[in-house]
Amino acid sequence: MAKIEDGKTQDEDIIDDKPMPLLDHLMELRTRLMWSIGAFVIAFFICYHFSGNIYLFLAQPLADVFKDNGEVRKMIYTSLTEAFFTYMKVAVFGALFFAFPVIATQIWMFIAPGLYRSEKKAILPFLAATPILFVLGASVVYYFVIPVAWRFFVSFEIPASGNSLPIELQPKVGEYLDLVMKLILAFGVAFQLPVALSLMAKVGIVTSAGLRKFRRYAVVVMTVIAAVLAPPDPGSMIMLALPLMALYEISIIAAKFVEPKPVEE
Repeated sequence: MAKIEDGKTQDEDIIDDKPMPLLDHLMELRTRLMWSIGAFVIAFFICYHFSGNIYLFLAQPLADVFKDNGEVRKMIYTSLTEAFFTYMKVAVFGALFFAFPVIATQIWMFIAPGLYRSEKKAILPFLAATPILFVLGASVVYYFVIPVAWRFFVSFEIPASGNSLPIELQPKVGEYLDLVMKLILAFGVAFQLPVALSLMAKVGIVTSAGLRKFRRYAVVVMTVIAAVLAPPDPGSMIMLALPLMALYEISIIAAKFVEPKPVEE
């Protein structure tokens, strides 16, 4: 009897599914899509109801910078529809965030029956780690990177003195939200590095030894990524580059555990 990974036989490592006609697969897909869409729509209306609170939460780092400077500022919008569509973007962003567990569960329930038991056990830890790492990345950018970046940008203001023309920041609600969402998504995706490299090691595309040899080049690549994703100030770039380097080291350790073991003769 043929052997497969982890010492299980092919008979033991089976697909927990039964043959289904194409129409039944399409019906199953429709059911999963309906659950996903329903979760998103419900989350959207809830988030839209609290969109003002969510926006205030996202704007709090900038408010804290102005407060530290002893100032009371306000944001502006220059188009009649800008504030409305900003709240819509906030609702969509929040709905995607809160509905993601349901959507991911529905995707898993659709594809899981077609996987072997060993494949399910191999993929599940990575699926569980994905939202955790995304939230970790979003927390890092919100609580550490954004406050530093905002202080850097506000420092370019020029107060009024004599006959000089002052330069004062008057942030627009739409532009501010787009920047914050871009940073949160960028950091959340960047923190998926251990998941991506571990999966690649699991299927044999990379090895822990190869990742160690590539370390010096990885440092350069991650520095470039940090320069592209982070705001253009040294503090923010360093605060993204350092976690990426740490995650790369974690990826090497994880790859060591999940990579296929050499077959003994």
